[in-house]
Amino acid sequence: MNQNTMIGILIPFAGTVLGSAMVFFMKKEMNRGLEKLLLGFASGVMMAASVWSLLIPAIDMAEQEGGISWLPPAAGFLLGMGFLLLLDTLTPHLHYTEDKPEGVSAHLKKTTMLVLAVTLHNIPEGMAVGVTFAGVLADNTTMTLAGAFALSIGIAIQNFPEGAIISMPLKSQGLTKKRAFAYGALSGIVEPIAALVTIFLTALVVPLLPYLLSFAAGAMIYVVVEELIPEAQAGEHTNISTVGVAVGFVLMMILDVALG
Repeated sequence: MNQNTMIGILIPFAGTVLGSAMVFFMKKEMNRGLEKLLLGFASGVMMAASVWSLLIPAIDMAEQEGGISWLPPAAGFLLGMGFLLLLDTLTPHLHYTEDKPEGVSAHLKKTTMLVLAVTLHNIPEGMAVGVTFAGVLADNTTMTLAGAFALSIGIAIQNFPEGAIISMPLKSQGLTKKRAFAYGALSGIVEPIAALVTIFLTALVVPLLPYLLSFAAGAMIYVVVEELIPEAQAGEHTNISTVGVAVGFVLMMILDVALG
């Protein structure tokens, strides 16, 4: 694994860390309108990344390999959705906009379950970054280093507000600013870990690349549909989250097309 790959898989984690550090600069809870905007923005980035950075390359690779071109992307996408559904069902976690925990019953602290909820979100993002860099390492003609960095930067951009959205509620739960920052930052460590695991799997079985690309896409879309958009639309109705989706989607699309 070369230096470019290591830098690429750490960029999203850096976005989470920097976002979590906002807890040191914000005296009060984040404005709900701003929170909705940022959640929408994250949703838009993830949707665009799923299409341009993951599904389209998966389809192109499947076509190059021959056979039924839509089968690997379709199968991988559904498996990714199913995998996140399974994790969501089994892992005890709590969303900051709700009072009732999800997953199997467990006697865990509220702060622990809040961090676990965010950690679930970060797994598919780490996989997405890992599989794109795996494609570059495998010298796949449909994957470029610039495109892989575009995805990594795009996810880092949406991780920045996510980091702030994580650490601020933890502070409101009674944690000190330092501990809220630490929990928020550590929630993102799963991303480089998931990226490394994905790169390792792809290196073992190169033909799995189209499946893994679409798997990551399915997992990310699950997070958007199941968690981010409902949280962005919770409470009093507003169109601000929809504006966020549009901005995030277009920004990620531009990054991928311009750099990919």
